[in-house]
Amino acid sequence: MMEMAPGILAALVGLVGGVVLGLAARLGDFCTLGAIEAAHYGDDRRRLRLWGVVIGTAIIATFAAEAMGWAAPSETFYHTIAWNPLASIVGGLVFGYGMAMAGNCGFGALVRFGGGDLRSLVVVVVLGIFAFATLSGPLADLRVALFPQSEATGPQGFAHWLAGRTGLPPLVFALAFGAAALSWGFAHTSLRATPRMILWGVAAGLAVAWCLIGTTWIAEESLGEIGVEGPSFTAPLGRSIIYFMTSSAGGLSLSVGIVAGVLAGAFLGSAIRGLFRWEACEDPRELGRQVSGAALMGIGGTIALGCSIGQGVTAMSTLAFSAPVTLGAILIGALFGLRRLIQGFQPD
Repeated sequence: MMEMAPGILAALVGLVGGVVLGLAARLGDFCTLGAIEAAHYGDDRRRLRLWGVVIGTAIIATFAAEAMGWAAPSETFYHTIAWNPLASIVGGLVFGYGMAMAGNCGFGALVRFGGGDLRSLVVVVVLGIFAFATLSGPLADLRVALFPQSEATGPQGFAHWLAGRTGLPPLVFALAFGAAALSWGFAHTSLRATPRMILWGVAAGLAVAWCLIGTTWIAEESLGEIGVEGPSFTAPLGRSIIYFMTSSAGGLSLSVGIVAGVLAGAFLGSAIRGLFRWEACEDPRELGRQVSGAALMGIGGTIALGCSIGQGVTAMSTLAFSAPVTLGAILIGALFGLRRLIQGFQPD
């Protein structure tokens, strides 16, 4: 029996998970756009391979928890809503391009803001506003018309789909997928030589599983008042902004706790590494690019039902069909956006 309100408990679960993710970003260099930039332009693939560690850990921990009755990944909206491939592709491409224009995803912007970068506050606010405008505001009818959503009538994830056709438990397939992701990450010699990054990568993956486990328990105890969910930074940013202003938007929730936790973890990690410093935008053109990129991320992430973290890690941890397609589209969109930026700054 719960003694605290379900929303408060969910926020506390999110707070813990968010602090770990914020620390992982600052102390373990876990970052979406940073990994893409370093791998494609800097010939340093450690941060990209770190994603294999994060995803592999999250998959194995989530399905191990499901096997023990602690987590219900099939009850997340990645599985209860029928997958729309077009939404994953279009939303992912738009999000990825916007991420390149803004210089960060929603999660990365929160991390930078926690380190004193006031430019990232603009990205967070604009992303949250456009996410809600697309989810339930003036752009909602157009989104529904172009990318309709319907209730799922069958498995929406690889592990559960394969389990239904073979009779084997989902954990068997999850262990295979998770081991493949971990192997891909650990195969990189330079990453293996950086135990700090590996440690925080594992911590980030466990933080995602922690949120799914925590909200599963709360959902069961509250008879469904709280849904099963994990970290994401598109619509949850908008929900958190509204809550911080008005104490509405559904009240305290996992989203509010995660946002506060990431900010706290990023601040602590920045202080530990001596990286905290106040920064502001001095170039109006740069600010305009960041604002437009944030708007595109809010729109794209809502269409795709998640951002680089929401789909790329949380949905991936549940092995949802949408996760690899959306993450691939985000990668392509980001590479295109980065190329446009670099070419745009080259002299004629």
